[in-house]
Amino acid sequence: MDQRTHFITLATRDLEAARRFYRDGLGWEPLADVPEEIIFFQTGPGLVLGFFDAEKFREDIAGAVPDTSTSGVTLAHNVDSREAVDSVVNAAVAAGARLVKSPRPVPVFNGYHGHVADPNGVIWEICYNPGWSVDDSGRVHLGAAE
Repeated sequence: MDQRTHFITLATRDLEAARRFYRDGLGWEPLADVPEEIIFFQTGPGLVLGFFDAEKFREDIAGAVPDTSTSGVTLAHNVDSREAVDSVVNAAVAAGARLVKSPRPVPVFNGYHGHVADPNGVIWEICYNPGWSVDDSGRVHLGAAE
C-alpha cells in the first residue's frame, strides 16, 4: 500500500450544517454533493475531504461503529503568517464555527495557532509554522525551509 491518503471522510450528525458552514460560510466549492447523503471538497492535490450523513455512514460500514461522533482528531490548515491565523479563525467563527482556543504563540516551533470547531464539532487547527513547507513535488518538510 502506498503511503498516502486520498479521502478523509467524517460522519456528520447534521450534513446541512456542514454544507452551510463549508460551502456557504467559508466559500469552499464542492467536488461532489449528494443531498441528504454526502458532500466532498477537494482540499489538496489528490486529497478529498468528505462529510457523510451519520446514518448513511453507519449503513455504509455495515454498523461496524455504534458511535459516529468525531473526537480526538484535529484537521489542520496552515497559513503564511500570524495575521493570517487571526483572519482565518475570525472568518470561521463568522461562518458559524465555535472558538475552541484563541490564537496564541506556540514556542515549540516558533509558531502561532488557534482552534475552531465546525457546527458538527470537527476541530480545525489554524496554524502558522515557519518551519513547515511544501516543495514543488508536493513533499512536506518540517523544520527549516529548504
